Amino acid sequence: MENNRGTIFSIVAGVLLILMAVLAGGAALRESVTVDEVAHIGAGLSYLQKLDLRFNEEHPPLAKVLAALPLVLRGTHADYSHISWTFSDAFFPAYLGEWVFGDWVRTKWNDPVSVLAWARVPMLVVAVILGWVLFVYARRLGGDWAGLLCLSVYVSTPAFIAFAPLVHTDMAVTLFSLMTLWRFAEIWQNPSRRNAIVFAICLAAALLSKFTAIILFFAFIAFALSTRWRAVSGQPTDKPETRAWRRLRWRVTLQGILWAALIVYLFYFIFSINQPTSALDRLGHGAATEPLRRLLMPPWLYLRGVLLVLVTGSRPTFILGHGYPHGVWFYFPVLFLFKSALGFLGLLALALGFGVTQKRGDEANTQAIPKEFAIHWRALWVALIVFTGFCLLSRLDISIRHFSIPLILLILLLAPLPRMIERLRHSAPNAARLVAALAVVLTLSCLFTAVRTYPFYFPYINALSFGRPGYALVNDSNLDWNQSLPEVEAFAEQYGLQSIALDEYGFTDTAVDVPQAHIWDCQRPTAADDGQWVAVSANMIMDGHNCIWLMQYEHVSLAGGSMYAVHLPNHIPEAGSSGGPPLPSEFREFGGAPFDIRSFFLNVIHHPEKLPQAWEEMQARFKSMNKPKSNPSTP
Repeated sequence: MENNRGTIFSIVAGVLLILMAVLAGGAALRESVTVDEVAHIGAGLSYLQKLDLRFNEEHPPLAKVLAALPLVLRGTHADYSHISWTFSDAFFPAYLGEWVFGDWVRTKWNDPVSVLAWARVPMLVVAVILGWVLFVYARRLGGDWAGLLCLSVYVSTPAFIAFAPLVHTDMAVTLFSLMTLWRFAEIWQNPSRRNAIVFAICLAAALLSKFTAIILFFAFIAFALSTRWRAVSGQPTDKPETRAWRRLRWRVTLQGILWAALIVYLFYFIFSINQPTSALDRLGHGAATEPLRRLLMPPWLYLRGVLLVLVTGSRPTFILGHGYPHGVWFYFPVLFLFKSALGFLGLLALALGFGVTQKRGDEANTQAIPKEFAIHWRALWVALIVFTGFCLLSRLDISIRHFSIPLILLILLLAPLPRMIERLRHSAPNAARLVAALAVVLTLSCLFTAVRTYPFYFPYINALSFGRPGYALVNDSNLDWNQSLPEVEAFAEQYGLQSIALDEYGFTDTAVDVPQAHIWDCQRPTAADDGQWVAVSANMIMDGHNCIWLMQYEHVSLAGGSMYAVHLPNHIPEAGSSGGPPLPSEFREFGGAPFDIRSFFLNVIHHPEKLPQAWEEMQARFKSMNKPKSNPSTP
C-alpha cells in the first residue's frame, strides 16, 4: 500500500514537472535570444568543436558545453577562419570577439530559430532535474506531501520558469549546489568513501557551472562551526570523542574537495587542450616549456576567471525608482518580495509562524524533521544564511537569477509544514483542518499564478507593486533581457509599420527578429521621429536610458511590460523642456558604461573586420576615462 501511495505521489510530481516544461518551453519558443545567450551559445559550440576555452572565460564552461551538445550533434557550423575567432587568441580581445562570434554563429552561419531552440533544450532538462531533486529531498525531509508542496512552489515560481530554458549558468549552479550541500550532509552523517566520491562529483559540477559556487566552502565552514555551538544528531557529547568525530568528517570532506579539484582540472585540461598557451609565455618560450605551460593552463584559466569576476563584481544598479553606483543590501529582499508569487510568500509566513508556535511546546512531540535527516536540515538552513549573506553584501545586484540558490533553499524550508500540520491534528483538529485548507489554497494559487502569467514571466511582479509599472521598480533581466523582440515585430505588423525605431536592451542584430527595426536611442530623438511609433525596452525608460518623458504620450505595453510601443507627438519638444527628451548632461548609458557601448558592439558585429580597430578604440576610451583630472592652478 505504501509503495502504491509513493508511486502516485511520484506520478503527480512528474505531471507538475511536465507543466513547468510546457510553460517554460512554450514561453521560450516565443522569445528572442537574451543578452548573455549570444556569447554563451557560440562559446559552448567552440568548446566542443575546437577544445579551446578562449571565449567567455568569465563563466566556467559546463553549462555552455551542455547547451552546445545538441548543436554539435546536429552539425551546427562555425567558421574558425573568421576574424572573430582568429583575433580572439588573447584574453581581453576574446571578451570583445565572443559577442561577434556568437552573433554570427546564430544569425549568419546557421538558422537562428533552430540554433536557439536546440541550445535551450538541455537547459530545460537541467531545470526539470532540479525540480525532481528538490522533490526527492523535500520528500525525505517532510514526507510525500512535503515533496509535492515544495515542487508545486518551484514549478510555479515565475523566475524559475523564465530562466529555466535559457543558456546561462544560474540554473545549473543551483542544481549542483543543492546536490553538493545534501552530499556534504551525507558525509557528516556517514563519512564513507562512496559519499566522498559523490560529493566530489557534485561539487566539481557546481564549480564548473559558476564561479560563485566557491561560496559553498564558506557554507561548509559555517556548518562545522555550528556543530560547536549546537550538536547535531549522532554527535558525541564527550569532548575527545567529539574532536575525533569532527576530524574524521573533515578528513573525508577534504578528500572529496581534492577529488573535485582534480575533476575540475581534468575538465579544463581537456577543453583547453588546443588553446594557445601564450598567456604563460613568462615561463619560457619554445617546445621545451610547452608541456609545463599546458599543464598549468587549467588552474590559470580558472583563477583568471575568478579574478575577472572579482574585478567586475561592482556595477550600477536600480531598485524602487532609484539608481545606485553599486549593489545595495536591500536589493534582493525587495526583489524577492516583488518577484515571488503571493501564495509562496503566504506559505513561508505560515511555515515560519507554525515553527515559532511549535517551538514553544514540547520539542520532542513537535520535531518535524526526521532524526536521520537532521544533519541535512542543518546544512541547508546554514547554507541559506551564508548564501543570503553574500547576496546582501554583493556589489553586483542586477537580477533575481543571482538569488536562485537562496530561493531554492527557501522553498525547501516549506518541507516541515505538512508534518507540523499533521501533528496539530492531535491537539487541535479543527485548527489543523483550517491551516491545511489554507496551505492547499496558497499552493493552488501559486500554480494559478504560473498559468495566468504565461507566456510573459520575465516582467512578473506581484500585487505588492500596487499598480506601479515595473520600469519604476526593478531592472535588467527582472524586467527585460531582450527576449521580447518578437512582440515588437507582431506590433509592427499589426499597425502596418514599415519601419520602427527600437531602443533595445542588448546589442544583438535585431534584423533577425524585427526586420522593420532600426536601432534608436530614446534620449536622442530627431525631427524624423515626429509622429512615429517607437519601441523601447522597459529597462531603458528609467535605468539604462533616461526616457521617462516618453510615458506621457500614447503607449502600449508589450510582452507583459517588458517593452513599450510609444506614439510620439507630431512635434517633439526641445530637449530639457516639458514633454521633451533629457539634456545631454542627464543622459544615461546602457549597462552603466562610460560611453555608448551598445552602438560600439553593434558596429563590430556588423563589421567584424573592424575588431582590431575597435579594440584599440576601447582601450583608449577606458584609459582616458581612468586618467586623473588635473586641478586648475591657483592664481
